[in-house]
Amino acid sequence: MKIKEIRHRAAPLQSSIRNAMIDFSQMTVSTVAIITDVLREGKPVIGYGFNSNGRYAPEGILADRIIPRLMAAKAEDLLTDEGDNFDPFKARQIMMKNEKPGGHGERSVAVGVIDMALWDLVAKIEGKPLYRVLGERFNGGRIDEKVAIYAAGGYYYPGQGLQQLKDEMKSYLDQGYTSVKMKIGGASLEEDRRRIEAVLEVVGRREDLAVDANGRFGLHEAIAYSEVIDEYGLRWFEEVGDPLDFLLNATISSVSQTPIATGENLFSMVDARNLLRYGGMNPNRDWLQFDPALSYGLVEFLQTLEMMKNYGWSPRRCIPHGGHQFALHIAAGLQLGGNESYPLVFQPYGGFGDTIAIENGLITPPQVPGIGFELKSELMKTFVTLGL
Repeated sequence: MKIKEIRHRAAPLQSSIRNAMIDFSQMTVSTVAIITDVLREGKPVIGYGFNSNGRYAPEGILADRIIPRLMAAKAEDLLTDEGDNFDPFKARQIMMKNEKPGGHGERSVAVGVIDMALWDLVAKIEGKPLYRVLGERFNGGRIDEKVAIYAAGGYYYPGQGLQQLKDEMKSYLDQGYTSVKMKIGGASLEEDRRRIEAVLEVVGRREDLAVDANGRFGLHEAIAYSEVIDEYGLRWFEEVGDPLDFLLNATISSVSQTPIATGENLFSMVDARNLLRYGGMNPNRDWLQFDPALSYGLVEFLQTLEMMKNYGWSPRRCIPHGGHQFALHIAAGLQLGGNESYPLVFQPYGGFGDTIAIENGLITPPQVPGIGFELKSELMKTFVTLGL
């Protein structure tokens, strides 16, 4: 049992949307395919992976360091002790050889891309959906057969008015979502207030709307927005300021009546721990959004979950960023608090299988071996086009 080849390609997101900090017109994604000598129905088993939106494709790191280390390793060094499957924990050690601590940045993204593909392989070789593998290995056999998801959208589009924003949010409700998230901070406070009120006209229940500033605000602006947001009783106020400004986050947490959500731009267990130590987060109120695909993968995420428990946090307070099927399996197999979804944007990477229905804000993970990329036709077409 060995890896025969690892292919990787950068792909454009090709999106004109923007949030409060960046536009996505030049954003790229790294895609990988790990091709093995394991056969199923006469075909080699292939594991696929890609990084979540918001970080550019780390192609140089993949090509120069991460993939060469894996390909140079002895075949048995990438396998379980029994030799019956690949071992992502051992692969992690090989990928991180000669890497100094700290400075995670795009390195964590590159490792996360490979980690996703490895777990796709592991579950395919076991012949089970990934979430069942995770439940059996790491959660005492417990799983969630259905996962609560919310629709992330409400970006700033060129020429979009309030009616178009309302139409977008209504389309999510029509698809079966009950909760949505929208962007703020990319317009004036008064304009964002009008946008929030327009979406509430569609959503109805205030606790079914979350807002996301994408790290836009300094202290004074954050306080001004917090005071306005508190008037509405929303689900959460996300990424108020720079993700590493724990003092700002703690200050807003201390005055906000709205739950705070953050963590998607923290890329290691140690950074996540510093957030819990110094960021003023409340384990009975707030939400953590660490993204496995951007933060060294599931191997690191498992360490982060264990750390959270030591600080009094339940896994149910964690709703991963990313909006893809890998995070969905992790949420189901490790019984997290839910999962993000991108029904409209970041296609074909966002969202779930073509025939997987959303009912009352809940979704059932794919019931096929692996992560289930093969159930998303446009994504598989993209992989083929890229030469994976």
